[in-house]
Amino acid sequence: MIGAIIGDIAGSDYEFTNTSAYDFKLFGRGCDFTDDTICTVAVADALLKRIGYQQSMRQWCRRYPHPKGEYGSYFLNWVMRPDPYPYNSFGNGSAMRVSPIAWFFNNEDEVREQAKQSAAITHNHPEGIKGAEAIAVAIFRMRSAKIKSGKIFEDVAKEFYGEEVFSSLPPRGFFDVTCQGCVPLSLYIASLATSFEDAIRLAVSYGGDSDTVGAIVGSLAEAQYDIPIWIKEQAISYLPIEMLDVLSLYELSCKSNK
Repeated sequence: MIGAIIGDIAGSDYEFTNTSAYDFKLFGRGCDFTDDTICTVAVADALLKRIGYQQSMRQWCRRYPHPKGEYGSYFLNWVMRPDPYPYNSFGNGSAMRVSPIAWFFNNEDEVREQAKQSAAITHNHPEGIKGAEAIAVAIFRMRSAKIKSGKIFEDVAKEFYGEEVFSSLPPRGFFDVTCQGCVPLSLYIASLATSFEDAIRLAVSYGGDSDTVGAIVGSLAEAQYDIPIWIKEQAISYLPIEMLDVLSLYELSCKSNK
């Protein structure tokens, strides 16, 4: 979960002004948490309180109606309307918010089912559901592996998207907000990374939807690599106390679930 938050914040300053520089300032002056962090916290809070993903998501997003970068128009309409219903989205939002599920449950079948449920409240298109499931499975398999290798991410990408998945990735700087574009790309970047920081730098400097690709890659890299203390401390300094409370309770709950 914290990996997604770090990637979101690090990429937030470059979403609409991409950088191709690998050595970009990791937490620049314009960085902040975006809708990606809010939605990730909402999923974690739903798990902690044992309430529906829809209820938690709408509560959290209504508390923060104007995050950095703003919400997509269809999603914001879903948040605010009195009678919410899924709108057949295959956007990358289902994949960027799913990481808490992969750590909270201890068997893959349950991870898969909960990932699908978390996506279906909004992203009920088959690609939206598949994107969430693929990222959750990749995180779960990596965190459960005795030998952690980037090949795990490569294998998940091929399982969900086909053997030639990495031959048709979005080009650098292309603003692709779909699951079918961002999820294979994120798995590819994570498979190449040699450390957590390297993963974030590779993701953000690839360009495109940098905060969301950063969030997805960060969620993957967290399962493979230790996060440097200074990076975690810097990231959480951006979060309001109610988000920090959820993060602390969630981390304690995951430890007790092991």
